[in-house]
Amino acid sequence: MAQKQIGLWLIGAKGGVATTVMTGLAALARGLVEPIGLITETEGFHSLNLIDWSDIVIGGHDIRNESLLDEARRMWTVSRAIPPGVLESVTPDLIDIETRIRPGTVLASGTSIQAIASLPESKVAKTPRSIIDQIRTDILDFAGTNDVERVVVVNLASTEPPWSSPIPDSFDELSPLLKHASESSPLPTSSLYAIAAFEADAAYINFTPSTGATPQALNTLAQQRGLPHAGCDGKTGETLLKSVLAPMFRDRNLNVMSWVGHNIFGNLDGKILDDPSNKAAKVKSKDHLLANLLPSTPQTLVSIEFIESLGDWKTAWDHIHFEGFLGTPMTMQFTWQGCDSILAAPLVIDLVRLVDRARLAGEAGSLPWLASFFKSPLNCHEQGFAAQMTMLHDWVNKHSTQP
Repeated sequence: MAQKQIGLWLIGAKGGVATTVMTGLAALARGLVEPIGLITETEGFHSLNLIDWSDIVIGGHDIRNESLLDEARRMWTVSRAIPPGVLESVTPDLIDIETRIRPGTVLASGTSIQAIASLPESKVAKTPRSIIDQIRTDILDFAGTNDVERVVVVNLASTEPPWSSPIPDSFDELSPLLKHASESSPLPTSSLYAIAAFEADAAYINFTPSTGATPQALNTLAQQRGLPHAGCDGKTGETLLKSVLAPMFRDRNLNVMSWVGHNIFGNLDGKILDDPSNKAAKVKSKDHLLANLLPSTPQTLVSIEFIESLGDWKTAWDHIHFEGFLGTPMTMQFTWQGCDSILAAPLVIDLVRLVDRARLAGEAGSLPWLASFFKSPLNCHEQGFAAQMTMLHDWVNKHSTQP
């Protein structure tokens, strides 16, 4: 299969995950690092003939006017995550990408996200429809200027509060509501980005717990336009372990009575999640998994706390209280410590390659076979990691010999 360049458009382009994705792709293209953490570089995926690192052109939206290079440097000075030697080598790439980052939007994103924005007045649109049109134009201009064949949009922005307003199931019913004043927006920011992506003929990945393309009306729009989308909320750490361990307790017929998880981290996402309204969406995404995996629902508690000094490093401590033979209570505890962006970035790159490949295969709408990447996978009730990986490999085997 002859490869042409594709565009990768990142929402939240100056955040920790996005800068790590950019740095990683540039380092891979320059041969500076090994593809550790990328499952699409393992043998089973080679026959898919996925897009190469050097064929990905990056642009994006962000609501802050800080320098992209400064944000990437902060990943070392604050979090000791991106090695300075690698960062120095890819500095020209980051400077180039900066020219392709445009001001985003904060409509219906919540007060905590709006508080960190520094958007020019000219970019503050009056209606959801005008915002969608602005975002769509930015993506189309990016695609045309850089002569890319296809675009994948990835939402890496901070988590919005849960969306409680009713959303019509039909896009035909939803569309007229987008023309009303911004104060009565029928959708949150992430969903406006998703619509703009579909209208710009781009696939969409929601790596956050935000609403994104979850509503049925948006899935229908994607299907009508022949575009795939995936989400939501990347599964990188504690929840990944839950999806592995819970089936073990279930399959050994051990009764889990309670499961407590305490999370602390200190990056910008952690700061936003310090707001209870934003935190609610993340907690819900992290907590629902056990009820789907265990035969009886245990008492659960998930806490997320912002500890600024930790930077991009996340620590999760879990306490599992379970009952064994003769009713004897026992305990399992684990501690997970990892760099949030370093864990997430390879998953984002894998998803971009696989969603783009799904588009070439003619798939449209949500992609349930990508469930292993997400805490709240769309159109998929299976939460066990091993079963989810079987779904992924079944898809790969089916498409490995097809163009």
